Amino acid sequence: MKVVILAGGLGTRISEESHLRPKPMIEIGENPILWHIMKIYSYYGFHDFVICCGYKGQMIKEYFMDYYMMESDVIIDLAHNTSTICENVTEPWNITLANTGLHTNTAGRIRRIQKYIGDEPFMLTYGDGVADIDIPELLAYHEKSGTIATITAAKPGGRWGTIQIDSGTGIVESIREKDKEDEAWVNAGFAVMEPEIFRYLTDDSQQLEKQPYEALTRENQMSAYRHEGFWQPMDTMRDKKLLEELWAGGNAPWKLW
Repeated sequence: MKVVILAGGLGTRISEESHLRPKPMIEIGENPILWHIMKIYSYYGFHDFVICCGYKGQMIKEYFMDYYMMESDVIIDLAHNTSTICENVTEPWNITLANTGLHTNTAGRIRRIQKYIGDEPFMLTYGDGVADIDIPELLAYHEKSGTIATITAAKPGGRWGTIQIDSGTGIVESIREKDKEDEAWVNAGFAVMEPEIFRYLTDDSQQLEKQPYEALTRENQMSAYRHEGFWQPMDTMRDKKLLEELWAGGNAPWKLW
């Protein structure tokens, strides 16, 4: 089964980094977050990727074009103008890098890569979020649901404390740290789609999360796999710092490999 990764957006909310590179190429540790996402799927044996490129997509293409050489030990004989790969450390990945346009919206990007998917189910996620998700369990849930689409629902960690205030007096009744119980479920990506999804993608300007998802919901064709574990998007520099700290401290929950 192919894994489609949306990697073409402008990443305006993390413009401190994205003005230099596409958001999925922002590094956590020594590798782009895109690499981390692919490693999650690869851990479970899914090695066939279709990456929807757009903004600064040439940087994603250059990264993977150079990946084999950069990750391997190389002996270079300048006198004879030869090079030898003496130790190959790479991934078992088959990667399709598709140019889906600079301003194409999310539904349009998926629509444009239909030719690489064919008439088969596929997985889909965003190029800026990681999780300790059990992919086989997600797939089993989707198959059992019988719906066209299954999204993963997660609860983001709270950023601010929760305060209970008396509406009459304005007196603070309680204050505590916010936790996941205070949060609503949100779309975390890590979706599974049947090929019928392409019937709902009619316009390159569509946002996947609006018209297509709303239509699927009305027709009871969307299910939600509830992920209770770790999930973290990288929307802001604060998010990037958190992921960096987890990785550097050896406490990255998404590092399943």
